[in-house]
Amino acid sequence: MCDQLGVVARPFDKEAALKRAIRRHFKTLGFTKNSEGELVLPGEGKTVIRQLHRAQRRDRLQDAQPFLERALSRALPYFADGSEIDVSRIRLTLRVVKSNTLEADIFRVATMTWSVPVSVGFGRRMRYLVWDETHDRLAGVIALGDPVYNLSVRDNAIGWTVHDRAERLVGLLDAYVLGAVPPYSFLLGGKAVACLIRSRDVYADFQAKYGATRGVISKTEKAANLLAVTTTSSMGRSSVYNRLRLGGEPYFEPIGFTVGWGHFHITDALFEQMRDFLRQRDHAYADCHKFGEGPNWRLRTIRAALKALGINETVLKHGIQREVFVAKLAFNAFDVLRNGKIEPDTAALRTTAEISDMAVERWMAPRAARGEIDYRSWTREKIPRLIRGLVELPSADLRRTG
Repeated sequence: MCDQLGVVARPFDKEAALKRAIRRHFKTLGFTKNSEGELVLPGEGKTVIRQLHRAQRRDRLQDAQPFLERALSRALPYFADGSEIDVSRIRLTLRVVKSNTLEADIFRVATMTWSVPVSVGFGRRMRYLVWDETHDRLAGVIALGDPVYNLSVRDNAIGWTVHDRAERLVGLLDAYVLGAVPPYSFLLGGKAVACLIRSRDVYADFQAKYGATRGVISKTEKAANLLAVTTTSSMGRSSVYNRLRLGGEPYFEPIGFTVGWGHFHITDALFEQMRDFLRQRDHAYADCHKFGEGPNWRLRTIRAALKALGINETVLKHGIQREVFVAKLAFNAFDVLRNGKIEPDTAALRTTAEISDMAVERWMAPRAARGEIDYRSWTREKIPRLIRGLVELPSADLRRTG
């Protein structure tokens, strides 16, 4: 038996078994190959993207069963019934999530309702519950973490050199979790949740937590400000972040599309098999998983395993181009990120209370008045079925990574 590079593998050893598992995985997902040996998507559109994530989501749901048995019943009362929401009185606030708390359980349950699995993040992390204070219910979740080191569309938009990026990446975070939960998601709550990132509260939280930080690449102490936050649509072009403006100001701006390379279609189970394979060969990437020890450790680990197996890394070219957006917390964010010598201009930042009031008036109350979606019929008792994928929701554009 030969792989695509012509390397003969012993049919019963672990290397051959891993090769078969990789081939079987891509075949199950529906990928085919073109004449150049590159992967071809089994179709187009959001339905296909959800199908490609299905195996990953199924595996994570199975692994999460002990957590759900412990936490779901405790978290469920904090989700809303549509009938109890007076949309005109919604007031969104941010609650910081700390590990090993009820808030952390609620956060995790919320992310499990999405059809696209989310990352756990790495490096610096700021997690929030978006809370409707008036009704004392969960409206959405936000998680900000360290950005990937190599992202050409972002670097080109800023105008970064390699040196600039190494020096000033500390001024950026990435929104790796971002979205509203039902019934708020039915009311364009995703737009409101996204706008809260560009708030004076988030800017201040970053300064308090990471204002004095060590550069990931340079290893030097830096006085860091949160200048901008990037996010990437999970479903190609985004309907949530495009033209996202309040009071005439942009809250997220499109900067282009990714090139269609990545690892989201590599499940956690398959990734762990690759790690074991590298670990048996004493490869450094098997257990090198701290941010700063290499740009995007998971991707590098997968590439190293593929190379060792003699499999062309073009299997990572899935062809799904995702739209990338940036929220500038400083008006002159890109200028500061380019040269580092200008003071950030944050005079236009609003508080979460101000943003909430504007978003309810701009999006949520009009959506409720139009009656386009029957949000009132939603009940929190549907959450367990939604987690199991047994409830179909109206199209939503939720953020994930990988």
